[in-house]
Amino acid sequence: MDFGRSIVGPLVAWRAKRIADPIERLRFLRRHAPPVQPAAARNRRLTMWAGVGGLVLALALGASYTIEPPPAPHAASAKSPQAPIGDVWMVSTQPTFETYSNGLRIETASTVTNGERHGVVFDAADPERTFPLTEPVGIVYHTTESDMAPFNEENSGTLQRLGESILKYVARKQAYHYLIDRFGAVHRVVAESSPANHAGHSLWADRDRLYVNLNNSFIGVSFETQTAPGDEMPQIITPAQVHSARILTEMLRARYHIAPENCVTHAQVSVNPTLVRIGDHTDWAANFPFSGMGLPDNYEVPLPSLERFGFSYDNDFVRATGSRMWRGLLLAEQRLEMESARTGRPVSEIRAERHALYQRLVTIVRDEAKNNWVVNKESHNETGKHSH
Repeated sequence: MDFGRSIVGPLVAWRAKRIADPIERLRFLRRHAPPVQPAAARNRRLTMWAGVGGLVLALALGASYTIEPPPAPHAASAKSPQAPIGDVWMVSTQPTFETYSNGLRIETASTVTNGERHGVVFDAADPERTFPLTEPVGIVYHTTESDMAPFNEENSGTLQRLGESILKYVARKQAYHYLIDRFGAVHRVVAESSPANHAGHSLWADRDRLYVNLNNSFIGVSFETQTAPGDEMPQIITPAQVHSARILTEMLRARYHIAPENCVTHAQVSVNPTLVRIGDHTDWAANFPFSGMGLPDNYEVPLPSLERFGFSYDNDFVRATGSRMWRGLLLAEQRLEMESARTGRPVSEIRAERHALYQRLVTIVRDEAKNNWVVNKESHNETGKHSH
């Protein structure tokens, strides 16, 4: 038995749960993780003790978990099951709805278009290398934050009116590709071939690519509900919404070959470039039912905005997140510290360098969008001339 380990773990846990400020608790746990190994021992397992308190980091008091340096810059947790996706095809299309082989029905009467998808994505190993965007590569899950009524039979009429109202609003704003109302009806709002105005300033990465400003590269799926902060576990979405979101996710993943680690929440991808902070929006900062979607728990993925692009976070974001996302935050911090130990450079210098990279990539994305707008405008003008 490792006597030192058996004593230190519970002591750290005992102290952590007595720190009221969540961000200070996070910093305390990070400080008391084992020291980062030098480069020669980089592939050793790093055991980090975590405690339970107002926000739980470990599964039990004094429990430990391991951090493995990844074989690639970013990857989903190897422990998370990844449900295979079979073929899902359209069975029939009608003037106001579509049906699919997995039982999905999409209401299409409110569908609008918003131009064409365009843009670039970046090579994760060599960010100066770009690739044209050809189709969606991921899904971002949102909440509408709209007015709610108790979900019961007596409120059926009110629930229908509220659902119709929010559908009209998001269609007018071209806010999402899909809206799932509280009865589980799936509405296509913006055509999949168009970008939706759902992600704004946002970042994500997978093993191969970096994604900046995800309106073009990701599909936006929103639930008619309101966010619950932290580890609160109210029934913020209905069982019908969970079922519909799962089969919608299956269809989109099958159609576009979307990797499970690229199915993430708005809180995971949203950033504030001015303040250089993550979590500018905090919808689904906690409580998202990844397993209900047939997905790995992507809250455990180290946030690329921290690890790859030099962003930080504040107290408000930590309060909004749940313990599952805390592991992703800590893993991202740990990887920065490992990079610091390997290169002998301070973490602050690495962050600054990576944020400068973000600024360069944003400029490329904006220039691409501007060029595409000019080309589309000229093409429209030429078409107009020929049509007269």
